[in-house]
Amino acid sequence: MLLETGSVVAVESDGLWVETIQRSTCGSCAAQKGCGQSLLAKLTGHTSYLWVSLAGRASGDYKIGDEIQLGVPEAVVANGSLFVYFLPLLTLLMATLVAHYSVGSEGLTALAAIVGLVLGGALVRWRAHATRHDSRLQPVLVDDQQVVQLV
Repeated sequence: MLLETGSVVAVESDGLWVETIQRSTCGSCAAQKGCGQSLLAKLTGHTSYLWVSLAGRASGDYKIGDEIQLGVPEAVVANGSLFVYFLPLLTLLMATLVAHYSVGSEGLTALAAIVGLVLGGALVRWRAHATRHDSRLQPVLVDDQQVVQLV
C-alpha cells in the first residue's frame, strides 16, 4: 500500500476533505525538480483536495489541521496508470492502422491517428467518471497501528 500524508481541511459526518500536497514539504523534497505534483501546484497556485471516507470512524476524532495517513493499494495505482497511458496509445495505433490499410492516404491516416487519440482520451474520461464512487479505488484512512503492520 502506498502511503501519503495529508492535512485535514474539512470534517463532514461521513468523511474528511484532505489536502494532499503541502507547500511546506514540497520545497524540501529531493525530487523537487522532477516532481510533476510540485510543478502543477506551482503553476495552478493551489494544491489537491480529496474526499476520504471515515469508514465507520467517528468524525469527532478529527479536526481541521490534523495530519493523517492515507493509503492507496499499489494495484490501483499501477492499473490506473496503465489504463490512462495505454488506452489512448492503443486507440491511436488501431485507428492509424485501420486508416492506413483501408484509405492509404497519409493525410487521412494522420487525421485518424488524432481521432484515435482523442477517442482513447474520451474513453479514459468516461471510465473515470463511471468509477468515481467505487470504494475499491478510493484512498483510505490508515491508522497508526496499520502503518506499523504495513512497514
